[in-house]
Amino acid sequence: MPTPPSLDRRSAAADTAVIAAADLLGVAARTGTPCAPVRDLIGANDVAAAYAVQELLTAGRIAAGGEIVGHKIGLTSPAVQRQLGVDQPDFGVLFDDMHYQQDTPVPLSRLLQPKVEAEVAFVLAQDLVDGPLDDEQIRSAVGYAVAALEVVDSRIAGWDITFGDTVADNASSGLFVLGAERRTLDSFDPVSVQMQMAIDGVPVSTGTGAACLGDPLHALAWLARTTREFGRPLRAGQIVLSGALGPMAAIEGPATVTAEITGLGSATATFIQE
Repeated sequence: MPTPPSLDRRSAAADTAVIAAADLLGVAARTGTPCAPVRDLIGANDVAAAYAVQELLTAGRIAAGGEIVGHKIGLTSPAVQRQLGVDQPDFGVLFDDMHYQQDTPVPLSRLLQPKVEAEVAFVLAQDLVDGPLDDEQIRSAVGYAVAALEVVDSRIAGWDITFGDTVADNASSGLFVLGAERRTLDSFDPVSVQMQMAIDGVPVSTGTGAACLGDPLHALAWLARTTREFGRPLRAGQIVLSGALGPMAAIEGPATVTAEITGLGSATATFIQE
């Protein structure tokens, strides 16, 4: 995957398109009104342009006081990749204000078009900056894993997205909730986990660790290599949402979502209408 060029190395027309796409998504986020797809500005599959938009939006959030606490991996399902016509995952940035505790209700007003999915989250104990980033290094860098719920969201109306749209929109990130039970990799195997997710007690999704790029640790390795290429290597203390273990489910009103993941316990999020 190519490193997204900085704006000063892009053509004037490309600069204008990237800035316009970032402005469109930024207004949608601020106003709570979904916007038209940005692919008409930057293209459906221009990886460099899409990540350039994401970088502009990330820089804006940091300038406004946001703190990066980790990353999320998206498009880890082969079925979803085929749907969008791509052969690779994508990633987005997690900010501190995206993290909700299990006992803190999530106001639906914070979200536009939320969907929820269950994942294995890794918390890193070591930087992933140097070295081969092979299986041994990736495993040793994980401090612990927890069950997680990722609330994905789209600033683009009707989830009418291509690869370029979702990457530009910070990989369709929204919020996330982490479970309370922490497990080290010597006590469970991420690829072997079984997941069940329910909304208000009604089962809505099931899946396995193998559904996440073949193994959630494979997804983490992909992210480590890719973010290093982008000049933003993973750091100790960061959270990584490794990708969905099963199909996502839409949140259409006040509800409680619980995911049970074998070996990791559960994660619960409660959505309320204010």
